[in-house]
Amino acid sequence: MNKACQAVLSIALTLSLPTLSACGPGAGADNAANAGEGPLAGARIGGDFTLTDQDGKPAHWSDYKGKYRLVYFGYTYCPDVCPVDLQKIIGGLRRFEKQDGARSAKVQPVFISVDPGRDTPALIKPWVAAFHPRLIGLTGTAEQIEAVKKSFAVVSGIEGDAKAKDYLVSHTRTPYFFGPDGDPIALVPVDEPGTDADEGSPDAVAAFLNQWVK
Repeated sequence: MNKACQAVLSIALTLSLPTLSACGPGAGADNAANAGEGPLAGARIGGDFTLTDQDGKPAHWSDYKGKYRLVYFGYTYCPDVCPVDLQKIIGGLRRFEKQDGARSAKVQPVFISVDPGRDTPALIKPWVAAFHPRLIGLTGTAEQIEAVKKSFAVVSGIEGDAKAKDYLVSHTRTPYFFGPDGDPIALVPVDEPGTDADEGSPDAVAAFLNQWVK
């Protein structure tokens, strides 16, 4: 069983996913795609929210209606995992852009901070811009972020002294992929090995997008 399916099983413990069979032997995203639904179809993940984007403007889940949404939770002070994950995700998106510019334009990448105490819009703006010009960075109050984490089945917590400037935040790191209507489709295969040994999984992400974006 691959890591994406293991993550689905973990989420299923609290969400009661109706499509876990897609992760069983002999089943997978290909079968789900043939059926017109993704492995996360029907899962209670996502929902409207009010946050603040990197320009300091209000942002809502419904603002991206009509777009496929690739959502990753993390924080700008993350020393390694978050930047590496986003490099793979955005690397895959860029490959997909080269393959099919029209379909790739339908994908909206979104970064949501799990560290609202430090991740201000002014800090997030240059950080997301360094990855991709279309990557949207969202933050908010502690209460707003907690509400979003709950609706997106994300868990996070500060490690060590929260008053320290360099505290770490442990968090769920599996990227979600949603359809134009905002319903969950599948987990993005950020940990899947790719054909390019030097770059890891951007090619797997590109193949994933090519499979699901219509």
